[in-house]
Parts: sequence; structure tokens; C-alpha cells
Amino acid sequence: MEHAASAFAVVLSPNLARAPVSFEAELAQPLRFREAISALHDIVVSDLRFKPRDHTAYRAWLQGQKEEDVRLRQVAYAHAKEELEVRRTEQSFPPDLDRRFNGCRSVYWRARRAYASYIRENDPELWRQLMPCDPVITVAPDVVFFECFSADESSYGCLTVERDALFRGASSMQTGTTNVDYSWALYEHFQQLRTYRPTRFHIDPSGFEVRMKGGTGIREEKIDLPDTWLRGFMQIQAAMTLPTRRVPLDREAVYSVLAFLKRHKAAKSPRALRFDLRPGEPPILEMEPWGQRVTSRTTKWEGNAQTVRVWGRQRLLVLGRLLPLVEGIDVYLLGDGLPSFWIARMAGMRLTLGLSGWTVNDWTRASALDLMAPTEELRPETLRAMAAALEQRQKMTESEFGARPEIARAGLYRLARLGQSIQDLSAGVVRWRRVMPPEVAMDKIVPENEEAVASRSLRADVSRDERLAGGLRVLVGRVGSNEIEALLDNDGIFRRAKCGCFHFFKGGLKKGPCRHLLALRSAVWRP
Repeated sequence: MEHAASAFAVVLSPNLARAPVSFEAELAQPLRFREAISALHDIVVSDLRFKPRDHTAYRAWLQGQKEEDVRLRQVAYAHAKEELEVRRTEQSFPPDLDRRFNGCRSVYWRARRAYASYIRENDPELWRQLMPCDPVITVAPDVVFFECFSADESSYGCLTVERDALFRGASSMQTGTTNVDYSWALYEHFQQLRTYRPTRFHIDPSGFEVRMKGGTGIREEKIDLPDTWLRGFMQIQAAMTLPTRRVPLDREAVYSVLAFLKRHKAAKSPRALRFDLRPGEPPILEMEPWGQRVTSRTTKWEGNAQTVRVWGRQRLLVLGRLLPLVEGIDVYLLGDGLPSFWIARMAGMRLTLGLSGWTVNDWTRASALDLMAPTEELRPETLRAMAAALEQRQKMTESEFGARPEIARAGLYRLARLGQSIQDLSAGVVRWRRVMPPEVAMDKIVPENEEAVASRSLRADVSRDERLAGGLRVLVGRVGSNEIEALLDNDGIFRRAKCGCFHFFKGGLKKGPCRHLLALRSAVWRP
């Protein structure tokens, strides 16, 4: 960032290992952008995993304090008068104090950089805690969006900024996707955006830089995308391909929920957020275990009567900073204990907050929703044609591909798995977003789910295979000693299931189907 009394600039550098990406324009509404990007920062630094207290360091410190107190008592009287005399004597600063200070500071920063490099290479988990924010930035013809995961990787954030609404005077633009390092220093510089001085936003291949005229400068170098994020992106897209329920909420209802959660902490289970949905009536949100109910009075639910419970509601507190800007919030629910997507609509911007089923069931390691995704097999030429069309047009709807719906959905999921596309739920389109080279197979970066691997060695005996109205398919059978049932849709996605194994007993479909259900589907499913 560069700023003076009359001007301010934000300069970002893409990853030079990727295709060139550039964009430069003036921010029309810097305060709105500041609040939105700060909310994205709150998502990134969020870590709600349970951390047990470790008293080892405290006990060691306490023992050291006791020993130190004994020693001090022995020498305190002897040195008290001498120390007082030294303090009374006026001392002059050594003439080479500045030189010595600068030398010591250089030694410190060299050691700090070396230690940071060591941690990054040898302890990625600790590195994620110390430097948690490394967003993916995509420049598209109509929008610029920023994607990231939280420190505990259970929350996904995507800030979409419409170019025509938030930027003006664009002087250069080259579409593409890149990733950079986003530090705490850069966050502090974002807080200095003001309306009384022009602010220019610049994605510059020469360096991701924050510089202030007449002040200090911050430069952010390119970094490699964490491997866990690649799996997280895949799970996000798998979740978005599943059937969802869109629940509109007004700002007042969300404020009431956040305010109550801010003031209260549940001492016992359950700790779910319950959606009570009745046709033609305002949605009601109930916070367990208190039974506190909040009604979204200006919106209505248009679907069938149902109740959906989601967990990990404390992660919603990151939306608090956006409430003054929010026009409305759309919640996309997949089912009880399954992920949910909260889309905050603002003038010229929207923030998508994707929450995994619960905090421990994070996107990057525990989730296995990709096993529930479409199973349609695609010819390589079909996938290449879809990729070429999407890359050329940058955004498309499912129907614009000109293929059968099941083929289009399977192709889009495959492109997302390869890191080539992203689904924009709010706009109803799929966007081209390449986070990894297409020649790099996802299976080489992300290990295959153990349930999927184990299912290949199992044999399923099918006793019932019946097709129902609406494209549904009922399967009943046995795998070993397990009696299993499944309800599939046209794409082979599990809508309901039942199995007697421990995996299903523990989480149902919330962590993906078990090996027995996968074996049953493989026995009969012929794309």
C-alpha cells in the first residue's frame, strides 16, 4: 500500500509461477471494501478447535519463581544500597548505542526469518497458526474474488467484489487466479482506508506490496498454496453440488442470533442452531439448549415444512462486522449436521461463509462429501470441451454447456476436483478458477478416502433395485454381515441411507457414505 495525505494505493503481486494476472482500478467505496476484507480476515484467523490447558510451563515457572525469590532475599540487602546509588548517578548514553542497536536488531530479524522458514518446512500446522492467512485471488471479467480457509480449516470464506460497483477507472486487466501471503501488517494497513483520499487497487506481477508515502512499507511475497486447501476446495465444490434448501433471512434476525451468542455460552448439549421452516411463514431460528427463538419477519419460507439443525454456530460471529452493510443473508442448508453456506449480500459485494458440519469435521481432512458427488463417467474429450468452453467464457450456467443435466453436473464436479472451476451459489453460475495446473492429478496431492479404497474389495448382494418417480432409485442389499439400504437420485448422489456399521452409526452421511454403501452403489450403478 502507498499512501499520502491525498492518495492511497493497494499493490498486490500474483504468484509468478502461474499465468500472468493483473488488475488496476480505483476503489469507489473504500470503507465498504475495508469492512468486507476485514470480515474475510476474521474468518482466516478463526480457530475454534478445543485446546486443553497445559500446566507444565506454569509449574516450571512457579518453581523457578520460588527459587528466584530465595536467591533474591539472600542478596537483596547487600545490593540495595549499591543499586540506589547507581540509579542516582546520571549516566550518559554510549556514543555507539545506535550502531549496536541496529546490529542487534539485524541479528534478531535474520534469526526470525530463518526460524520462520524452518517452521514452514518442518511444522506446517504451527506455521498455519502463526501465519494463517494466504488467500487465493481471482480476477474475472465481472468480479474480483478472494478465497480462504480459517486456521482450523472448518470455515471457508469467499469475498466477491463486483468490478463495476466497487471499482472505477480500470486501466489494466488480465484475468486469472493467483495466491499471495496476507500478513497481520497488511491487515493493519487495510484499516487505514478512508473515503477522503483516493484508493487504487493494483494486482502487480512485480510484487505484493503495501507502501505508504512518507512512511514504512510492507511487501508480501508469493507463497505456495497449502495442499490441505486443495482438498478443501474439492470438498466445498462437492457440497455445493448436493441438493440444498435456500432460506432467506433478514439482517435483524441475524443480528439477534449473533448478539445472543455473544452474551451467552452453553454449559451443556445440545448446542445446535435449529431452523424451523413452515410454508408461507417467516423462518424461525432456535438456539439450543436455551430454546431462544428468533423470527426473520421480513422473509418467508416457500418450501415444505421441515426442521434442520446445524452445529458450530460460534463461527457465525465473523459476520458481525458486516451487519451495517448487509442487505440480506441467504442460507443454503444441506441437512442435519451437514455443511451450510451463509451468503451475505451487500451493495456491490457478497461474502460466502461456508461452514462444515461442525468445527472438528473440517473441510480439509475429516470431510468426505466428495464420495456423495455425481458418479457419471465422462469421456476425456467431453471434459476437455467443457473446460475449454468455461475458460473461454469465464462463467456459465449448467444448461449452457448443451449436455444432459447429469453429464453437465458430473463434468462440473470433475473440473472442480481438478481445481479448474468454482460454483457461485448466489449468482447461479460456475466460474473458471484455476488453482492448480490441469496436468497435476488431484489423487497425487490428496490421498484417496480410506472408505472409497476399502469399498473396492467388498462384494454387495443386492436384493432390491427399484426406480421411483422423480428419478429416485431404491437399493437394498447386504455387504458381509451388514444390512444396508440407500436412496439415490439421478446423479447417483445418496439422498438417504442406512447401514449397521460403526462408521454410519457414528456420523451417518455427515462424513460421507461408508464403504458398504459405496460397494452397494458400485454393484448396480451403471452411468
